[in-house]
Amino acid sequence: MDIISHGLWGGIAFGRKSKKDWWTSFAFGVGPDFFSFGLLFVATFLGLSSTPNWSGAPDPSSIPAYVHTLYDITHSLVTFAAVFLVVWMIRKKPLLPMLSWAFHIAVDIFTHAGDFFPTPYLWPFPHPFVNGVPWSNPYIWFPNVALLAVFYLAWFLARKRKRKQVVIS
Repeated sequence: MDIISHGLWGGIAFGRKSKKDWWTSFAFGVGPDFFSFGLLFVATFLGLSSTPNWSGAPDPSSIPAYVHTLYDITHSLVTFAAVFLVVWMIRKKPLLPMLSWAFHIAVDIFTHAGDFFPTPYLWPFPHPFVNGVPWSNPYIWFPNVALLAVFYLAWFLARKRKRKQVVIS
């Protein structure tokens, strides 16, 4: 799935309580891709890395090794669980917006093809990769956008209705 959709899904799924929770959920939703591919884009912009050919799926060997390593780490449910538990122990309560990170991984398992960055959901342990339907496929892309629109419209209308009830009371 594209990085913005990950953030939007995270926000609607785990950040409806407050603006702060929404932004935190959005950040955790985009985090796995930001800390792998985002760093590549920044390095490319700064001239520290060559630009892979992004017209279509680039050859994975043209992408620097650090991106592959960071992708493995950030797209692992094992890594997520370890970080989630550490944060829970420190805070003495779970940080629920972090669940956007796990949701990102779960969605990616099924929306990444096996030949280009399949999701290493159990890294560092051996596991089978799922040959999913790429999120760029119209059968995934258009329903994704439509469902995001429906969920955000419903959320907006529910909040508006709730505010109107508070004013009337």
